[in-house]
Amino acid sequence: MTGPRRAFLLDAARLTAAATAGLGFTASASAGTSAAGPAYPFSLGVASGSPLPDAVILWTRILHDPLNAASTPALALTVRWEVAEDDAFRKLVRKGSAVAAPALAHSVHVDATGLRPDRDYWYRFMLGDAVSPVGRTRTAPAPDAMPSMLRLAVASCQHWEFGHYAAHRHIAQAAPDLVAFLGDYIYEWGPYQLRHPPRAVRVDESFTLAQYRARYAQYKSDPDLQAAHRAAPWIVTWDDHEVANDYAGDVDERLAADFATRRAAAYQAFYEHMPLRLPVPKAGFGELRMHQRYDWGRLARFHVLDDRQHRSPLACPKPGRGGSNVVLARACEALRDPQRSMLGGAQEAWLAQGLSASKARWNILAQQTLMAQSSGVPVQSPDDGRFWTDGWDGYPAARRRLLDTVAKSGARNPLVLSGDVHTFYAAELRRDFNRPVSKANPVIAAEFCGTSITSSSRAQARTQENVDRNPHILYGRSDRRGYMLLELTPQAVQARFMALDEVREPGTKQSMLAAFAVEDGSPAVLHRQKG
Repeated sequence: MTGPRRAFLLDAARLTAAATAGLGFTASASAGTSAAGPAYPFSLGVASGSPLPDAVILWTRILHDPLNAASTPALALTVRWEVAEDDAFRKLVRKGSAVAAPALAHSVHVDATGLRPDRDYWYRFMLGDAVSPVGRTRTAPAPDAMPSMLRLAVASCQHWEFGHYAAHRHIAQAAPDLVAFLGDYIYEWGPYQLRHPPRAVRVDESFTLAQYRARYAQYKSDPDLQAAHRAAPWIVTWDDHEVANDYAGDVDERLAADFATRRAAAYQAFYEHMPLRLPVPKAGFGELRMHQRYDWGRLARFHVLDDRQHRSPLACPKPGRGGSNVVLARACEALRDPQRSMLGGAQEAWLAQGLSASKARWNILAQQTLMAQSSGVPVQSPDDGRFWTDGWDGYPAARRRLLDTVAKSGARNPLVLSGDVHTFYAAELRRDFNRPVSKANPVIAAEFCGTSITSSSRAQARTQENVDRNPHILYGRSDRRGYMLLELTPQAVQARFMALDEVREPGTKQSMLAAFAVEDGSPAVLHRQKG
């Protein structure tokens, strides 16, 4: 790590730790600005993402009070921005202005182009005399470059109600080159408040655009989350709670006739609050394309998937409901329907093309939920098994198609990264999980699944029972919250499962639960250290 980058990140970490007990705009104002107080327009901080070799997306939202959208006038505002080679902004390389419009909640998405590949940059915004926090970002390497290493943090599932965002403080201190967030950035319910509560209260579910905007403002007010955004560019996808629990396509748990309107509002709010390089769809936000592809030179290609918007309705729901269920395979005929899809036909074809054309050393499928089969009872035949239908276990034919696509593509070193289930898992993926590994049924890819930032999970004893019943799952821990930290080199991927000591304590320490590796040319998961 270079000297300026290390100094910037250490300073940012100290400022974040000092501000943890305060409100979001207090932490933001502390991070290198002279403007402070409730009128400060950058209360939600700054972010960058969608990195290319010559460009990154820079994001902010003008909001003077995170819990009061009316605190910002309903007028278009001109925001200035700068990109520099140093955090003191002595060497400016790009600058300009952008309009923060009320129609998009005064959010700003700047595509900062004309940058040089594979290097750190610093950026900030200005509105009047107010200056935003300073963020550090990084461009991707040149297309033909082979970087010596990519340091990647992977996170998901950060329910405000279930703890503090100390994991994000540790992510910022780890100084990653890139952060991949795999869904459940917000949850759709909980009191609108700027402090993490001691217990969860299920109230104030979000249904409208104004409510989803308020939910994002609440979450993004957190100083530790802001610090993680300032530390590195992000690539993001969504899962269910950005809209509603366990929705599938255009069907929600309530079977609500107006769910399409709710989903479009939630999708718009997601776009407004993320550093995404995506066009605003002409047909409206109800059709926002989320699957994306990013290359990190020839070292890694990220296939960022959307397994929510295009999936078939969930199999065998409870009577009169949509959403998930836990079913015996033999009692749910829909599980055997080969037409059911998790990604939709167009995205499946897009993935196949991207894999076949890839020249990357590592092909990473960044997606929402555990892909390895996880039966709640022993499996002796294809009709055995007890499965949760919201995950890939609810779409076994689609999973087989995907793994066949990966195998046939010739893409080098496929690796699946997952979230959603609030559990650390290390697993080996094969087309038929009910047969042993053989020449006809080889391991196709490794999978690393991260636990949640805060969201609660089940008892560890139950998880260990599932690991024992599913021999392709090599490790599982559901009793700790945290994130994954990966180091990718041309020779191997090292994955560390980083866990918080106590998620309810804002200053909690972390420890490494386990470490695994996958070597170039082999999909086998190797134990490096297991807790």
